[in-house]
Amino acid sequence: MKRLSAGVAALAVAGAIAGVSLAGFASAQDAPESLLPPGFDDPTPAPATAPQPTADPAVAPIAPVAPGVAPAAPVLPGSVPQSGPLPDVPQLSAEELSGLPSIEELEELSTDELDDLLGLKPQYDIPPAARRSLAQVGVLAPSEGGLPTNSLARQPQNLVRAILTGTKGPLVSRWGHIMVRRALVSRYAAPEGMNPVEFAALRAGVLNSIGEFALARAIVQDIDTGNWNAAITQEALIAYIGASDIVGACPAVRFQESKPDDPQWVMLSAICNAYAGEGALASRQLNSAQNEEIAPEIDLLLAQRFAGAAGRGRGGTTVEWDGVDAITPWRFSLANAVGEAIPDTILSTALDGRSGSYYRLAGATSASVPLAQRIDYAEYAASRGVFSSSALIGLYSELYNNEGLRGEAAQRATRLRDAYVVPDPAARISAMRDLWGEEGSSFGGQVLTAYAAARIPPSTQALSDAPTLIGSMLTAGLDRDALAWNPVVEEGSLAWGLLALADPDGDTVSITGMDGFLSNDDSDEARKSGFLIAGLGGLGRLPSGDMTGYGAQVGVDFSRQTRWTRMITRAAEVENTALVALLAGLGMQGESWSQMTPLHLYHLVSALNEVGLEAEARMIAAEAVARG
Repeated sequence: MKRLSAGVAALAVAGAIAGVSLAGFASAQDAPESLLPPGFDDPTPAPATAPQPTADPAVAPIAPVAPGVAPAAPVLPGSVPQSGPLPDVPQLSAEELSGLPSIEELEELSTDELDDLLGLKPQYDIPPAARRSLAQVGVLAPSEGGLPTNSLARQPQNLVRAILTGTKGPLVSRWGHIMVRRALVSRYAAPEGMNPVEFAALRAGVLNSIGEFALARAIVQDIDTGNWNAAITQEALIAYIGASDIVGACPAVRFQESKPDDPQWVMLSAICNAYAGEGALASRQLNSAQNEEIAPEIDLLLAQRFAGAAGRGRGGTTVEWDGVDAITPWRFSLANAVGEAIPDTILSTALDGRSGSYYRLAGATSASVPLAQRIDYAEYAASRGVFSSSALIGLYSELYNNEGLRGEAAQRATRLRDAYVVPDPAARISAMRDLWGEEGSSFGGQVLTAYAAARIPPSTQALSDAPTLIGSMLTAGLDRDALAWNPVVEEGSLAWGLLALADPDGDTVSITGMDGFLSNDDSDEARKSGFLIAGLGGLGRLPSGDMTGYGAQVGVDFSRQTRWTRMITRAAEVENTALVALLAGLGMQGESWSQMTPLHLYHLVSALNEVGLEAEARMIAAEAVARG
């Protein structure tokens, strides 16, 4: 149906009403009938001469008329004022008339579509007194741990835009992820010259790209939907779908301009109509979308199931996966929401593919995903930094208390309990080894055992497990607990290197320890040694002037500069914490630590240490050595 302007549509509706009224009036004239009792329709004849009105002393005299202006005719009591000529009724052109909707088409329109047609849709969904300012946007104020509000206000908008658009995630470092997340959600004033809505959309885009869908949703929700533009609307929909909050997107859908050419938008509109109490309309919209084949059948069936859950419609729709060979964020979110099992062959292919990270991170935070399946997703999310150690332990505790669950996840929950409560420390370490995997390959398992590892008393009998125990503690930032191993570990060992980096009161390390670490390093291309040198050098803990010599031993020229190293160094010199954190995120992108170089780690740790993010610098450096 061709859309009309608000004025033309309003005129068409008004003309139709007027036509109906005139037709009724003409019909009444064909057969007049009085409804009054006898005598009431025969008024008393008026006298031949109207009586003259008497002067009322309470009435003010008529004001004199200005020269050259004709006096207005007096209005006598009982007389009817005469109006001027009526204006001409605007006429519609043939093209405009051809575009008028029919009665059937008008009945098919939703309330929002009819408001769009007549120009009645409000721009805001909240009253003026409750609208929020765009001067500062974010969810973490400085008093709550956020970075300074004006950190980016005076930075060139092109620089900030380039950093945010260039950060597409994920990040190699779990602690780097946690730091960048804090920087992204802080409450900021926008860079000078940049639209605050664009600034929020850019930050939400980075949060979406690193799997922080709930926080991306929080950022967009900090802006009234009346101020949204196309960019923030797009990021909002990604966030809502990723956070399994389909109905949460309805304020954006219902108060934004309709997009009849966007299949996902059409399906969302129908779902939102269903949850707004317009179930019959939602059903007609989805049936029409199905007849027109605007989207694959599986997407429409899932939409019908979800809309039907509102209480009316096709909640019993049978979802058929025959012929479906791939999963999408839309299918993953709606299938989980309505309890529709995704075939294992389709799901496993998605998890093993390039988009596997997305589905694991989205599933980890979705309460609608079955608990045993969600555990696997949650461990991955913990290794990325989306889940904390405490949150992961809480999920396993819920699983342990569910007696009906069996399988590998339930066995891991039992082993986690053993890691805490078995009296013998050696038995607790054995339980943790099962959770760490072969040779400590499961980093998510190390995050899971962080607090259990802190309960192991340091001893020479457990030295072989010391590096993994210390690394596990550091995933949760338990540096003081890890330092209890300092008197036990051997100088120059891997455990010694981790403690040398994690110690908040660390001094210059010994040459003996450095030489021992470099000679004992059996990692590929001596990566652990390169990261240890970079970390200690960035923290200022290497003997003065030894960076060049140690770098030569591992084949790294730490004096080399790149555009990124110059930018982060300059940001540290002006003590801009937020800019340093965002630049660090830009330089830490990748799937594994094999994509990080010791040169970049050195400049990253040095810049963080200089602007007051010393704790983050220590944890990132220790993580690099543990996982390098």
